[in-house]
Amino acid sequence: MSNGAVQSVITSDVEIKGAIKSAGSVRMDGKLDGDLASQGDSFLGKTATMKGNISGNNVVIEGTINGSVAAKDKIEMKAAARVTGDIKAKRLAVEDGVTFIGKADVNPGGSSAAATAGSDDSIKSSFSMPRIPSLSMT
Repeated sequence: MSNGAVQSVITSDVEIKGAIKSAGSVRMDGKLDGDLASQGDSFLGKTATMKGNISGNNVVIEGTINGSVAAKDKIEMKAAARVTGDIKAKRLAVEDGVTFIGKADVNPGGSSAAATAGSDDSIKSSFSMPRIPSLSMT
């Protein structure tokens, strides 16, 4: 997290069903069945399990999440992280040992994916496969 200060802590013995919204940073070590939206940083500790979407300025994941992850700046997936869902951020850090199943949209420039898709197509079309002569058996 950017400055290390956590304003709200949900300990490992807490289970919540419903959405959590915070104007500050949140550390989740418990179980959440719902979304977590933080205006500050969001941190899922090693004991955290979550079914829902998480968002924040920066998102650090050590635990398990089944849902989408969105960060205004950076997503960090630590070695123990288990992520099933799509992620979107300007920056991404992934440690060895992470399990990630989903799509990643990491774009430091912040330009739209549609704008870069055209340039990718033109690059792909500039390459051609060599012609392989056909074999005929008579």
